[in-house]
Amino acid sequence: MAKQNTSCDLKQCREIEQTCAVFNLRKASRVVTQLYEEIMKPSGVLPTQLTLLVATRALGPIAISKMAEVLVMDRTTLTRNLKPLEREGLLSAVPGKEDQRSREVSLTGKGLKRLEQALPLWQ
Repeated sequence: MAKQNTSCDLKQCREIEQTCAVFNLRKASRVVTQLYEEIMKPSGVLPTQLTLLVATRALGPIAISKMAEVLVMDRTTLTRNLKPLEREGLLSAVPGKEDQRSREVSLTGKGLKRLEQALPLWQ
């Protein structure tokens, strides 16, 4: 078993927790996300999913790689997050028109209806 690195002391960690902008921004982001999750429950859409539905409506049909670039997300993370929306029939992913190896995402009729339900809650 590897010996645990003990060079990071408790005082240093407390300072980071209290003063680090990124640490506190991520914590605040989780709190806001939890609030939006609660507000949006009736729509059946999570806040993270809403951003994908909105982007698809605004930009679609769009290649997953281009969508990842626009949303500043890793392509594999985006693909993983699109899967539940595709399974629910809210999004459609098909081979790209220009490059059959790529996948293009578009909003389905069901996805548009769900988006219309979720947007007032989001606002």
